[in-house]
Amino acid sequence: MPTLMLDRIVPQHIRNFEPYYPSKPDSVLMSLFGVERLHRLNNNENALGPPPAVRQVIDGFRPEMVPVYPNGDCFDLRDLLAAKFHKTQNRFLVGNGSCEVISSVIKAFCVKGDNIITADKTFAVYEWVAEFSGVEARLIPLKDFGFDPEAMLDAVDEKTKIIFVCNPNNPTGTYWDRDTMTNFLEAVDQRCIVVIDEAYCEYVDNKDYPDAMQLMEAFPNVVTFRTFSKMYALAALRIGYLCSSPDVVDMVRRTHIVYSVNTPAQQAAAAAITDDTDFILATRKMVKEARQLLCPFFDGLGIPYLSNQGNYMMAHVHLSDTLLYRMLMKRGVMVRTMTGFRFPNWIRISLVQAPVMQDFINAFREVVSTVQK
Repeated sequence: MPTLMLDRIVPQHIRNFEPYYPSKPDSVLMSLFGVERLHRLNNNENALGPPPAVRQVIDGFRPEMVPVYPNGDCFDLRDLLAAKFHKTQNRFLVGNGSCEVISSVIKAFCVKGDNIITADKTFAVYEWVAEFSGVEARLIPLKDFGFDPEAMLDAVDEKTKIIFVCNPNNPTGTYWDRDTMTNFLEAVDQRCIVVIDEAYCEYVDNKDYPDAMQLMEAFPNVVTFRTFSKMYALAALRIGYLCSSPDVVDMVRRTHIVYSVNTPAQQAAAAAITDDTDFILATRKMVKEARQLLCPFFDGLGIPYLSNQGNYMMAHVHLSDTLLYRMLMKRGVMVRTMTGFRFPNWIRISLVQAPVMQDFINAFREVVSTVQK
């Protein structure tokens, strides 16, 4: 077969971009590591889900609906979101996971030569989408494991189109309180779009936590991202959404692919938010109990950790995070290594039911004792 001269037809910024390779399927990993069960503590999944109403939707999905295209703009779901948040339907845009709406926003406002601003240690998709779109990603170092508002403002110039603030931040769990966020938005002064990614907002019940759904009424350049993957446990269905002013959403809609969200996902998301109070409270209770197990455990071992908001926490281990990952995998426990997040020798652990947390503790203690011998 002749060699295709890709260098001639592929843009330089694509050739420079390093592709992301997801982990292998669980069945393959279990075979590779010789285990019969695998606790998934790597992706911040809600182990309680999906909510009961969603299970009914999935079980009741009729085969005759399979050949029928989904509603192209998630009309019914946007109606429900509008009612839930007391806004109009045209202020919502639903996508195939929050990753798609990230892409749509960057395509709507950025061209090659522009820049976006975010943190150096946060959800990496902001950076990835910018870079493979030929847009500069300005990565501002965290301050005390949180976003640094002053440094981010200092980085803004006439080519800055979007600022991404992950609130609370994945993976550190820190967040800007209401005063910090409001002061930041006033300083930006509508010079660019400010995306407030609230993927984990349902896990936060602190009274000083800002609600971007309210902030956007005073700041029309605010866009909020939310997802059904985390609290609502619909990760396999890939569905998330954004909300903003009608004018901003109208611009983003022009770059957005219609029919990207399948019918079961739309129906499941609608069911998930119809009556979610008890499910959210139960999930928060599970996360709180998991923290109550892990924090004293790490304290006892003298291991530094971050336990803030969200359904996850991080621990700074005394060996290679990739080595620890392999050793835990041999014991049927899967965590997220954090070198790729620019946190070398840290791991992130999803917070799930107490028995699974105890299995993690037992496996971690066994690994530590093995390494220390």
